[in-house]
Amino acid sequence: MAEDWCTVESDPGVFTEMIESFGVKGVQVEELYALDEHLLADLQPVYGLIFLFKWQQEKDRKGQSDPNADVFFARQMITNACATQAILNILFNQTEVALGSELDSFKEMTKEFSSELKGLSISNSEVIKKAHNSFARPEVFSIQHDKDDEKDDAFHFIAYIHSGGVLYELDGLQLAPISHGAATAENWLQIATPIIQQRIEKYSATEIRFNLMALVKNRIEALNSKVAELEEKRQGLEAQLTSEMDVEGQESKVMGEIQELNDRIVQVQNSLDDEKVKRENWKKENVRRRHNYVPFLFNLLKILADKDMLMPLVEKAKEKKKERIAKKQEQSNKDAAADKKEK
Repeated sequence: MAEDWCTVESDPGVFTEMIESFGVKGVQVEELYALDEHLLADLQPVYGLIFLFKWQQEKDRKGQSDPNADVFFARQMITNACATQAILNILFNQTEVALGSELDSFKEMTKEFSSELKGLSISNSEVIKKAHNSFARPEVFSIQHDKDDEKDDAFHFIAYIHSGGVLYELDGLQLAPISHGAATAENWLQIATPIIQQRIEKYSATEIRFNLMALVKNRIEALNSKVAELEEKRQGLEAQLTSEMDVEGQESKVMGEIQELNDRIVQVQNSLDDEKVKRENWKKENVRRRHNYVPFLFNLLKILADKDMLMPLVEKAKEKKKERIAKKQEQSNKDAAADKKEK
């Protein structure tokens, strides 16, 4: 029996490691807590946006289906693959990103395929599937889910990119890319922002679980480049100080510019240090995600039972639960009495 594709947690550390497992260099995923113009500007270049939402049937879809042959688009042909699908639909539409030998070969092989065949090719790629399923959670029990439960928890990932002067929405459940009209490399994020915001507001009455991430250049590389650029400018200004300055007050001006550059270098260096710490945390969290804690828990319970410590802990937990329920009921009675008094 073929191995299923697992569900993948919507997390920038998970997605970044998955992308690196594909062989892609120089990119990472950043979580966006707000559709903020200044934040997006700091993250440039942004290669694409990944949007997670609770899927619902939409009759009034915005945008127009556009089967553009120049846009790589793979339909989702397998369950649970939409996260990887969204990432690949972004990556395969970039010319600046080093995809690596595996994805380069895949893109070349499938360039003339239909969107359905591209989707099937993704499902049959061992490299892609292995990277995706590396984040499968260890499970000791096989839990049967009710069909209604699965329907209620149908979350879906889609992507937004700029290509050929157009803003595209790439949704693997659609027949083709969705065009949202003309856009440039400079303004496509500003155009995409209200489109995503409207989608969030449309569902916000019944659903609050949304997630937005950006596929960007590797932040450590980008910040290192920024530090080098600023230091080069500083060296140029320092060289001016060693030469004769004929204009009155010019030395003071240059000294001020050097100080501004020093302050900016410190700011960028602090951001670089924060980024390195974040990367280390991602690495630790991903190790924990893959670790199977079930044997440890079974052994712990067995030891507690052997020492006659398990049942007292169970009884203590039951008592705490009763206390919480009693306090909650007491507060509920007080609230009801207060409401009655006001009326």
